[in-house]
Amino acid sequence: MPETHPARRPPGELEASVLAALWAAEGPLTPADVQRGLGSALARTTVTTILARLHDKGAVARTRSGRGYAYTPTQDSPGLAALRMRTELDKEEDRETVLARFVSQLSTDDEQLLRALLDDADSAVDSGGEPGARAQGGESGPGLPR
Repeated sequence: MPETHPARRPPGELEASVLAALWAAEGPLTPADVQRGLGSALARTTVTTILARLHDKGAVARTRSGRGYAYTPTQDSPGLAALRMRTELDKEEDRETVLARFVSQLSTDDEQLLRALLDDADSAVDSGGEPGARAQGGESGPGLPR
């Protein structure tokens, strides 16, 4: 009888499940804790590998717990999405073109929201606050006329 394999999971599904378990927790979790939280559907070695990869990506922090580690998320879901976007942008040499194409594909509502966020960041800088993610100060990016 031919062996049947379950369908492959979509990319990132396991990481998303592990992060969901960490976000739901009230404190750090060990790989065994995460495995139990996921209903033991995954081997502990798989969970440990996923946590190590998330740590390498900066998505989780770890502290010693016995002979292993306990993990906590470093970002909430929106923060993690922003981290992924920043990581992708940092891979590109032509940042201006990447940002211009990103902005040109925004919906009207998202473009207005981005403008408002950039204006708020400029206001914070002008009033002596922290510039936040604005590395270029008050300059306007391509596709973002003022």
